[in-house]
Amino acid sequence: MILLFDLPNFSDPGVLTALLTLTALEIILGVDNIIFISIVSNKLPEQQQGKARTLGLLLAMVFRIILLLTITWIIKLTTPLFTIPFIKDDGQAIGISWKDIILIAGGIFLIFKSTLEIHQKLNIASKPHSTIAPSAFRSVIIQIVLVDAVFSFDSILTAIGLVDNVLIMILAVVVSMLIMIFFSGAISRFINKHPTLQILALAFLIMIGMMLVAEGFHQHINKSYIYSAIAFSLVVELINMRLRKNRQQINLNNDEL
Repeated sequence: MILLFDLPNFSDPGVLTALLTLTALEIILGVDNIIFISIVSNKLPEQQQGKARTLGLLLAMVFRIILLLTITWIIKLTTPLFTIPFIKDDGQAIGISWKDIILIAGGIFLIFKSTLEIHQKLNIASKPHSTIAPSAFRSVIIQIVLVDAVFSFDSILTAIGLVDNVLIMILAVVVSMLIMIFFSGAISRFINKHPTLQILALAFLIMIGMMLVAEGFHQHINKSYIYSAIAFSLVVELINMRLRKNRQQINLNNDEL
C-alpha cells in the first residue's frame, strides 16, 4: 500500500536504508538524463550551457515530485488501453497502456535524436571548417523536458516497486537531483572535451532508447546487463584515452629531440 503523507521514522535503520538505496538508484537512473542534457546543452552559447543544465535537472526534479503527488493517477496509467495480438507475453497478447505509449514514444525520440546528433558530429568531422549553428535556448529546454518526462516516468515506476512511502521517494528525488546538479558541470565538460566519448555517450542513449521501446512492448530486459555493458565500454574508452594521451606525449618528446 502506498502511503502518501505518512511521516517516516528516520531513526529506523530500515527507513534510512530505503532512502539511501532509492537515492543511489535515482542517481544511477539519472546518469543517462545528464548525458542527454550535457550533449544537447553543448549546442548553446557557453554562457547559457550551465543555466540549461541546471534548469533541465530542476525541471526533472519538479516533474518527478508532481508525478509522486499524483501517484494514484500514475498507477492507473498502467491499465491496458488495447492489445496487440501478434506480440505475446507468457502466451497472452500484450496490452498497451499509456505507460507503454510514453515509453515507446520516448524511446523512439531518444533513438532519433541521438542518431541525428551522431550524424551531425560525423559531418563536422569530415568538414573541418563547418560548425554547428547554436540552438535556441527554448528549443533545448523543450527537448530536455521531453526526455525528462520519459526518464521521470520510468524512474517513478521503479521507485514505487521499492518503497511504499511517498515522502521517502520525494526526499530521495530531491537529494539525488541536487547531487546531479552539483556534478553535472564536471560531467558535461568531460564528455564535451572528448569527441570519442561523446559518440560513446550517444550510442548509450540509442541503446537506452531501444530498451525503452522494448519495455513498452513488454519485452523485459535486465537493466543490470545494460548498465554493466555501459560501464565496461566506458572503462575501455578511458583506457584508450589514456593510451592516446601517452602516444601524443611520446610524439611531442620525439619532436623536441
